[in-house]
Amino acid sequence: MEREERVLITRASTDHATAVRGQFPDAVYHESAECITLEVECLSKRPGSIAVLCAGTSDLPVADEAALTADFMGNKVVRLNDVGVAGLHRLLASMPTVREASVIIAVAGMEGALPSVVAGLVHRPVIAVPTSVGYGASFGGLAALLGMLNSCGSGVTVVNIDNGFGAGFAANQINTLANG
Repeated sequence: MEREERVLITRASTDHATAVRGQFPDAVYHESAECITLEVECLSKRPGSIAVLCAGTSDLPVADEAALTADFMGNKVVRLNDVGVAGLHRLLASMPTVREASVIIAVAGMEGALPSVVAGLVHRPVIAVPTSVGYGASFGGLAALLGMLNSCGSGVTVVNIDNGFGAGFAANQINTLANG
């Protein structure tokens, strides 16, 4: 049977993973990202890097999906978790690493402030990813989405709520153009 050399499946449950592994035992299920990968061989990493910033631990699954997607597409990925604006000192302490990246993915729920803050501190493209988690009046991610769409930070692009795949894919395209 002929098949693709590399496959990425998103929004996969453990049941999906079990079914895929039944046909392809070397498939890997990434539980937090809810993705399945099947790779005959890994791609070599292109120059440049993508920084994936996660505001809070509840945003991790979406950040994991973004990071896995970007990595799968041949990018070096740097992860910085729990660097939301509620603990601004953690973000500021990580800025030397963030500034080295070619493109930044900022994942946040609540009011979605992280991408705006990051965009004000760097001269790099920032991809904003609102998440549907949070408490208070988050409205399933709508509050974060609207906050990100209204960002005054230059260079901020917004993907849809919980769209880690879309952010990782867009970051791949930017990094490819910047670093071929």
